[in-house]
Amino acid sequence: MTTTNTAGAAATDALASQNPTIAAFDSRARIRAIIGSSSGNLVEWYDFYAYAFTAIYFKDAFFPGSDPTVQLINTAAVFAIGFLMRPIGGWVFGRVADRFGRKNSMLISVLMMCLGSLVIAVLPTYGQIGLLAPILLLLARMAQGLSVGGEYGTSATYMSEVALKGRRGFYGSFQYVTLIGGQLLASLVVVLVTLALSDKEMSAWGWRIPFFIGALAAIVALYLRRSLHETSTAKTRGAEEAGSMLAIWRNHRRAFLTVLGYTAGGSLIFYTFTTYMQKYLVNTTHMDKKTANLVMTAVLFTYMVVQPLFGLFADKFGRKTSMLIFGATTTVMTVPLLHAIGSAKDPLLAYALITAALLCVSFYTSISGLVKAEMFPAEVRALGVGLSYAIANAIFGGSAEFVALTFKDWGFETSFFWYVTVMCAIAFLTSLQMPDSRRSGYLQGDGTA
Repeated sequence: MTTTNTAGAAATDALASQNPTIAAFDSRARIRAIIGSSSGNLVEWYDFYAYAFTAIYFKDAFFPGSDPTVQLINTAAVFAIGFLMRPIGGWVFGRVADRFGRKNSMLISVLMMCLGSLVIAVLPTYGQIGLLAPILLLLARMAQGLSVGGEYGTSATYMSEVALKGRRGFYGSFQYVTLIGGQLLASLVVVLVTLALSDKEMSAWGWRIPFFIGALAAIVALYLRRSLHETSTAKTRGAEEAGSMLAIWRNHRRAFLTVLGYTAGGSLIFYTFTTYMQKYLVNTTHMDKKTANLVMTAVLFTYMVVQPLFGLFADKFGRKTSMLIFGATTTVMTVPLLHAIGSAKDPLLAYALITAALLCVSFYTSISGLVKAEMFPAEVRALGVGLSYAIANAIFGGSAEFVALTFKDWGFETSFFWYVTVMCAIAFLTSLQMPDSRRSGYLQGDGTA
């Protein structure tokens, strides 16, 4: 422990000579910085997932019809379109973060998410304003997608730059602790509201409550983020390459494509076993809605608390090792696990099977932002991380529910299992050629905190 602390302190002193802002980051300041950036991350993802967990209740309000699967496809399509805004958000907020500072970017993104959530909370239904209702719902989701697209890259960059060398896997894991925490909080709020209200009340107005809560929580996160220290320097912000996509494509193309490769599989399987699982348990396993919500709440809590352990594993054995384990285990286990979950009538068995799948995914999610941040220099880091992640996440993660439900509607549900497996195999092959951050990586002393 003493050796690790000494090495960390030496690294901090070395970076302090390059970046004066590092002086503000003693141990307590680093913890406060992680909490401040994480709070906004949690709120952003809570608001985004509140839609996924309440869609099963408000589908009639915006998409009237008689076929519940078709209604879910419509709500999933709006969810997916929110993802399609992420690349734009990754580009816009990445440029802001690299050229004007990580803090400014994070403040703007959480404010935008607050406004999107508030709009959904007060939105009239199809019965009140007709076709304008789903259109306004779509616009609000697009604003939230833009915000989340910017949030991921900037918060991943900030948390990676704040963390001490040798502990970056541990510190970086808290991005997914709060990301999953946002999902968990959304699920927990929905569970509590459904326990307090009848299904009729939930469908009529109860689904709005989680969105009001999200808008209020965003105001708290905005306040906490105002006290954050900036991690980028005037030198990197003023560099000619700062926030330049052309510079990334010319000088960091391999890193960009590598991130695309493993994010495609990582995002797809993440959303398969988190947001889609609620619908899968109801539609395929035939659990009632409340039981499915309780199962997913327990799953997400377990998944959240283990992230730092997998981050510590990556610190000890290397990020590349974790990525290879992730790719290999998910390629082998996805099909049998999804088959088993589909026939699991016992809620405890369903919990165990979904948790097993997400433990495999944890080798990736615990270090997701960090492995991307280490591949780009400070002047293009937020843009490189945010845009590459957002593109792959929008195409493969955002469409997961829509593709799964469409396959089910066509009568070929198991084809989706193989689709996920193929993408995880691609993630494994991509990880084979990624650099080992223990020997190289732009966070090894680039003048950031």
